[in-house]
Amino acid sequence: MLQGKRILLIIGGGIAAFKALDLMRRLRERGASVTPVLTKASEEFVTPLSVSALAAQKVYRDLFDLTDEAEMGHIELSRAADLVVVAPATADLMAKMVHGHANDLASTLLMATDKRVLIAPSMNVRMWEHPATQRNLKTLTGDGVLCVGPNEGDMACGEYGFGRMAEPLEIVAAIDAAFVDGPLAGKHILVTSGPTHEPIDPVRYIANRSSGAQGSAIARALLTLGAQVTFVTGPADVAPPVGVKVVKVQTAREMLSAVETALPADGAVFAAAVADWRVATEATSKMKKDGSGSLPSLTFAENPDILATVSQMAKGRPELVVGFAAETDDVIANATAKRARKGCDWIVANDVSPETGIMGGSENDVTVITANDAQNWPRMTKDQVAQKLAQAISDALA
Repeated sequence: MLQGKRILLIIGGGIAAFKALDLMRRLRERGASVTPVLTKASEEFVTPLSVSALAAQKVYRDLFDLTDEAEMGHIELSRAADLVVVAPATADLMAKMVHGHANDLASTLLMATDKRVLIAPSMNVRMWEHPATQRNLKTLTGDGVLCVGPNEGDMACGEYGFGRMAEPLEIVAAIDAAFVDGPLAGKHILVTSGPTHEPIDPVRYIANRSSGAQGSAIARALLTLGAQVTFVTGPADVAPPVGVKVVKVQTAREMLSAVETALPADGAVFAAAVADWRVATEATSKMKKDGSGSLPSLTFAENPDILATVSQMAKGRPELVVGFAAETDDVIANATAKRARKGCDWIVANDVSPETGIMGGSENDVTVITANDAQNWPRMTKDQVAQKLAQAISDALA
């Protein structure tokens, strides 16, 4: 996939810059050439000599290097690549991209390029969660900038959370996906997956048996057709596919917020098994038995209806909205009524009665219900269902 591809790699100033060294090695192993650009801040973490050695290329650092301006120029440098990758993409670099700053070589190249740009954000968890960073991210992705990561984990500063730069192989997979010239190239598809966990107290929660396998398979199938995929997942058993933008959530309310943040999108597939109810008032301490034999009283509240919310949006609704209906009886009738009630375009209905082995299993038996008909597909693996559904989505968005 990457043989002969030319990557312009901009290395931002963060502790994760050391991962860029391994990234260059991985890219060259796959036949790509890498032209590295160092920001002034990145030189605090990696040296020009180490970067040049691993890239086997000259390192570019200075906007006002007159020799380079005569030989190549920053305009040509920005356009000679097949893809521009920013790793790590610091909060500062992201802000410069959003506001069109061009006061150093890296930001000037990003302004001057006519190629696709992929960023791998890396920063402290509080910086990542800051409203300004999230606004910048939404603007960048809305402008067509691709994004991989960040991941959740321990930070160099001692904190824990989202902000760790994606691992080199994850970035390589995202670069691979950027070069996929499939029918969904240039399309942004939102996929939800997994269960939600609705807390009762600090140690207990309400959930279901969804493994997240079907949602993960759908995201992977869409990715192979060239789509840019945002994957909003609850605490699933199955890992998210490499190459998608992963947003991890716990509750239905968090999932709705993540979905709204991820929009706009060309299509949306709501495969998550979202809990219908939550405990109205979560206990702040672990609930204990009192010896009376009586159960504690729990008051429930309805969770937000994510599928209906997006399906009925007056502005910014995806062109195609696909829901899932996990039923145990009167599957087709219930799913058909659900499609009409929610306002989505398609419903993928399946029977999740325990005897089917579908929920948490490797196979699925679905009926795809549209406004015009209901197509029952033969029982097949969840990967095969995903591939067939992804192709149908591609045909509908063509």
